[in-house]
Amino acid sequence: MGLVAVRLAVPAETRPGETRVALTPDAAKRLVASGWDVVIQSGAGAKASFADSAYVGAGASVAPDATAVHWEADVVARVQAPTAAEARLVPEGAIVLSFLQPAETTEALAVLAERGASVFSFDFLPRISRAQPMDALSSQSTVSGYRAALLAAEELDRFFPMFMTAAGTVPRAKVLVMGVGVAGLQAIATARRLGAVVRAYDVRAAAKEEAESLGASFVELGVLAEGAGGYARELSEEELARQRQALAAEVAASDVVITTAAVPGRRAPILVSATMVEGMGPGSVIVDMAADSGGNCELTVAGESVVRGGTTIVGLANPAAGMPTHASFLYSRNVANLLALLWTAPAPAGDGNGDGSFGPDWSDEIVIGTAVLRDGVPVHGLTAELLGRPLAPVATDDGP
Repeated sequence: MGLVAVRLAVPAETRPGETRVALTPDAAKRLVASGWDVVIQSGAGAKASFADSAYVGAGASVAPDATAVHWEADVVARVQAPTAAEARLVPEGAIVLSFLQPAETTEALAVLAERGASVFSFDFLPRISRAQPMDALSSQSTVSGYRAALLAAEELDRFFPMFMTAAGTVPRAKVLVMGVGVAGLQAIATARRLGAVVRAYDVRAAAKEEAESLGASFVELGVLAEGAGGYARELSEEELARQRQALAAEVAASDVVITTAAVPGRRAPILVSATMVEGMGPGSVIVDMAADSGGNCELTVAGESVVRGGTTIVGLANPAAGMPTHASFLYSRNVANLLALLWTAPAPAGDGNGDGSFGPDWSDEIVIGTAVLRDGVPVHGLTAELLGRPLAPVATDDGP
């Protein structure tokens, strides 16, 4: 007798301003073809231009509301973490997959723990080559960087490219990108395609080659903070002072500043002070991509545009949601790839190694790295601390 199909539920997102959906019709079609029972909440894809009829055409079924979509679900895939009320709809023992910051979703995590759920977050995906097809942080940062550059060009009261006209030559705009991660690199590439002169800054020396490969000039301030694994370490107070002093001149000389520095689970570092903003020319623009975590500019207000001394500071909240169609397309590919590890084929029943049931491959480092809860038990340090429960590190199926 064949195994019962795994039921994958995709609820509609409820966070204000969230327009993405965790699964597109194209991804749903491939999952259905491989044996999944895919259920989409009615209207879940509407803001990303995916109609209910497209999901039905892909072989998925459409549930009328949040209660119905969660009914008997084995796996729940979302973009944003559920609220506490939504967590109560998750069936006992189900798997939940989304972006999830424990410090911001403690109440929902407590409910999921009570329900014995296994919870996985893209925020903690290990940075290894094999995990790249599942790297939703990078895919969504690509969308965010592209959108930030377009928004900067729209807000700026002058051209990005140089124009040579009968009335005279219009010089190119000068753009400074601060932070050369995935989002920063996409912002550089997009600003360059729009014709701007681009300079880039990062505290990691390794970022120089990447920025220059896209045509940007790299700003070297003599302050480096190369950390383990290619990440930046935290700067000392003396280094921060030197950094800000040197950056002030770069910021003042720029028509546009795009900031991208964010630290998951922590407040974003302040890179542009109010004094730096006041030193910029009239009509200048700052696009702050770290607005959701406090902002890289001292004057940033998330979701709003603030004008200070003739400079517009755009607090770009949830930037990937501004281009929901392609953001959802990329995210759903990440979801489908991670699902292959979170719901794996069973060991044959009766061979002493399995009982014929499906479940996460707990011997896989990607599964272990992304796990927040396992069967309701905290396996992530901060989560255990926030819930006030003992931490139970994962002992792999092959041993501790």
